[in-house]
Amino acid sequence: MTERSPIIVAPSLLAADFARLGDEIASISRAPWLHLDVMDGHFVPNISFGPPVIAALRKHTDAKFDVHLMIDPVDPYLEATAKAGADHITVHVENAPHVHRTLQTIRALGCRPGIAICPATPPEALSQVLDLVDIILVMTVNPGFGGQSFLESQLPKIRTLARMIKDSGRDIVLAVDGGIDPTTAPRVVEAGARMLVAGSAIFGKPDRDAAIHALEGPFKEDSA
Repeated sequence: MTERSPIIVAPSLLAADFARLGDEIASISRAPWLHLDVMDGHFVPNISFGPPVIAALRKHTDAKFDVHLMIDPVDPYLEATAKAGADHITVHVENAPHVHRTLQTIRALGCRPGIAICPATPPEALSQVLDLVDIILVMTVNPGFGGQSFLESQLPKIRTLARMIKDSGRDIVLAVDGGIDPTTAPRVVEAGARMLVAGSAIFGKPDRDAAIHALEGPFKEDSA
């Protein structure tokens, strides 16, 4: 019997009640990571929040702040995001023209660097940055809004990136974001994902601990 790699569930704050964010964070105390989507209404068609809100939330939890910057330009906001309390900063390969420099800057700021990839972008676009990232985030919906349906077309991409990570020999967390629920979670984990970002599947439930367990529980068992 061999133990499967632990699966990280990161509740997405985008699905929380913004009028009571402190209480919402308290309701997901079992989650080791908290996913924060920063949107600018330019790179994606929605506006969420920025470094001041991240800084205000930092004192409410010890969870790792997994910050996903969906903004353009991104480089001018890296330092402010790090200072606000981010532990991880993920940027998009689609809007970072000098992505090597961007990822190096994130690490120099004391954060774990991540790279996100949109549904229409091929996995090979990340081949030249595998030595610089700790996290790869596969968008399994088109970014900008919560509550969208999972895109089946992204399963082969997850499998390809899982192979690329294995071949790199690096310990890179392969994450997925979009349409993750108890039905889709086992499928993306089977494809190679190690971290699940989920919004409405957690914050849309009255018992958030049970909702998190429903996503992570099946993958904690030993397998032959």
